[in-house]
Amino acid sequence: MQRNRILALFSILLIASLVLGACQPAAEATATEAPAEATAAPETEAPPATTRVGGWLDEIGMKIVGADSAITQIAAGDIDIYTSNLSRPQDVQAADAAGLERSFQYGIYYELTFNPATAEVGGVEFLNGTLNPFTNATIRKAMNNLIDRDYINQEVYGGLGTPKFFSFVSAFPDYARHVDVIRGLEAQLSYDPEGAEATISAEMEAMGAELVDGKWNYNGSPVNIIFLIRTDSDGTRVPVGDYISNQLESIGFTVTRQYGTSSELAALWVSGNAPDGLWHIYTGAWGVGGITRDDAADFQFFDSPDSAYGFTTLWQSFANQIAPEYRALANDLANANYSTLEERKAMISEALQYAADSALHVWLIDGQAFSPWQPNVSVAFDLAAGVDINPLTTFTLRFDDQEGGTLQWGTPDIFVEPANPIGGSNWTYDNQWQLLTRDSAVLLNPHTGIPLPQRLESAEVYAQEGLPIGTTYDWVDLSFVASNDVPADAWIDWNPETETFITVGEAYPDGLSSLIKTVVHYPAELFDRTWHDGSPMTAADFIMPMIMTFATGTEGSPIYDEAAAGGLAAFKGGFKGWRIVSTDPLSIEYYTDVWTQDAELIAGAGAATLWPEYGYGNAGWHAIAAANWAEAEGELAYTPDKAVQAEVEQTNFVGGPSLEVLASYLQRGADEGYIPFAATMGSYITAEEATARYNNLLDFYGTYGHVWAGVGPYILEQALLVEKTAVLVHNPNFTDLADKWSAFAAPKVATAEIDGSARVTVGEEATFDVLVSFDGAAYPADEISSVSYLLYNAEGALVETGSAELSADGHYVVTLSGETTAALGAGSNKLEVAVVAIPVSIPAFATFDFVTE
Repeated sequence: MQRNRILALFSILLIASLVLGACQPAAEATATEAPAEATAAPETEAPPATTRVGGWLDEIGMKIVGADSAITQIAAGDIDIYTSNLSRPQDVQAADAAGLERSFQYGIYYELTFNPATAEVGGVEFLNGTLNPFTNATIRKAMNNLIDRDYINQEVYGGLGTPKFFSFVSAFPDYARHVDVIRGLEAQLSYDPEGAEATISAEMEAMGAELVDGKWNYNGSPVNIIFLIRTDSDGTRVPVGDYISNQLESIGFTVTRQYGTSSELAALWVSGNAPDGLWHIYTGAWGVGGITRDDAADFQFFDSPDSAYGFTTLWQSFANQIAPEYRALANDLANANYSTLEERKAMISEALQYAADSALHVWLIDGQAFSPWQPNVSVAFDLAAGVDINPLTTFTLRFDDQEGGTLQWGTPDIFVEPANPIGGSNWTYDNQWQLLTRDSAVLLNPHTGIPLPQRLESAEVYAQEGLPIGTTYDWVDLSFVASNDVPADAWIDWNPETETFITVGEAYPDGLSSLIKTVVHYPAELFDRTWHDGSPMTAADFIMPMIMTFATGTEGSPIYDEAAAGGLAAFKGGFKGWRIVSTDPLSIEYYTDVWTQDAELIAGAGAATLWPEYGYGNAGWHAIAAANWAEAEGELAYTPDKAVQAEVEQTNFVGGPSLEVLASYLQRGADEGYIPFAATMGSYITAEEATARYNNLLDFYGTYGHVWAGVGPYILEQALLVEKTAVLVHNPNFTDLADKWSAFAAPKVATAEIDGSARVTVGEEATFDVLVSFDGAAYPADEISSVSYLLYNAEGALVETGSAELSADGHYVVTLSGETTAALGAGSNKLEVAVVAIPVSIPAFATFDFVTE
């Protein structure tokens, strides 16, 4: 499946979805160490004048369209845009031949997810008594050696992808920062089928299996690997799954290839009980909602039960697979528990080795994908997220020649899982319609990942002296201080019995300090906005997410969910408190030890915890109150894990039996003037306001047949879960002009190439020219952050790294000394360069092979 990891990741790590605006860059703040790279403001042009508010379109119709027919249906006029990723070279050719417009993005990547669960800790069998080979970390790691990633890239992706060994996306900044470490570790994981077979055979025998007539058996029966292979999405996972199945069969395993769509297979690997033994491997894919400038939290997200995916039994089983030291290190990286970039790199280097050894995922390919659309359609696409899970799609999708109109939107699936803001569907296919109904405090610059405000007026960041933090835009004021003393009246924890926040003064009578203090200021007109049900946005909508951060993961809470406890504990590792400075206009302080190199990301992360966004959707406090009430009474549950354990329906705001349950609690709330968490929320809500809110949502339910009432530019008018279609309509009460985010230039992605002599004399100096360009022109030197090189010898070992010297715009020179070439000896060598440009956060790579003699 392809799930959107970024939103779930942000819900735990507080690194939020962020945005591009037409602001000028500010001078970089003084820091002890400069950030890894600065980022210039986006190129803009004057947007068209309009008086229209909300989205550009009158109506959007969504339906399922297969990847194999997407180009044909657009060309025939059946749909206007196919927002999901296409990756096959034949699709690129077909789109170009049909004269379609298309995006290009780097934020999709493919992997194998293993099920390492067992019936009991330390065992090797599932609950059904069958052997689970993948509870063995050595076998999982050896799977890397069984797979020829170059073959997959050429045969399936037509050479458009990049072989992948770790979660870091090769097009994002952290990969470029750690490419030397990654290259050094790749040797452990490279294609070696004979070595893989020998290692796996030894481990299988140690687990009690035996090879009988070339087939692995356990307790007299074949060891049958159930492989979940996706048939939808971009169409590439069937050939990938078949290839890997063939490889497994070649070393003695029996493989059941269970083909299915995202909806069909999610019932097993996401919602199912992992120890039941109904599957072993899944063809996974991940998409991100924007360029990630800091991927240090990947290790917690992918390999730890403390992940945002800790609500699944699969991720909970990782607790028995991850070394305690790795789990602690992953949490430290997620919480930025380091002081310098050198310390960070050392920690990530260690975590990369742990990830390789744990091998809970085997990474396959970094894709280069695209989405196609009609020539008369325009949309701002993100270099990572593309179109489908890019928040800017909501604000920029339109027909070129008109305001309004009905657009037909094609997607591989929709309504994959139950949708609720706390623990509902996070599939990219459901994120598409959710994003259209959503608004955010901040959004991502689609070219750099640097955020600018959507709803914020401004922000201040006070960072402890010595931290290597800088700014790019002037909406954030960055200052350095000796320390940040957290006020005694700041909220730091939750008491589920009294339903009140625990203050810093109560929890830390001797005082508390933090590395970071963020103050976010919302505009005076913030509360002029209304939810889709007509309820006015109020300060209570901002208090409820603060409470819900703790309520589901705190024992003793009426809505406690064991699956949420690990994520909450990880969050508390860096969180130091909130403090409401003012409610009119709204201003909130946020204290944390979690930081990144960009002050805008820090401010955006703080704002994300203070916006009515729960990780899986916007919601007013009254919608959450009704769902909480139903869960507390044992009728519904937010997460699939708790729903299975409690044998109740998973909460679904858009369809199914949940709606009648939710409506009954809305009615009770209206009748009683019910104020949730009254000891705290009572300061922000009156009984009369509560009654009005519940009645508004009941009326909305009567009109639209669901309770998904967001605050964004489109309203979900129709959600047909069986037919799998959706209709969204223009929200005339959205306050922004439609052209607010219309000014985007083409992303200035650099191209690099290396030129030099193919033969070098051992012991003599050698020089190589590095040419950097965009659209055929030399890339200006003042827009290049760095050009670094890596040198490999004939054995593939990394022997030297360094920086290329600037010669002229677009021209750099790598010089290898006579000592270096002498150390290489005779043989075939490789030079690799990595170019980091300022206008985009997508590094460019180039390689050059040469012989020393």
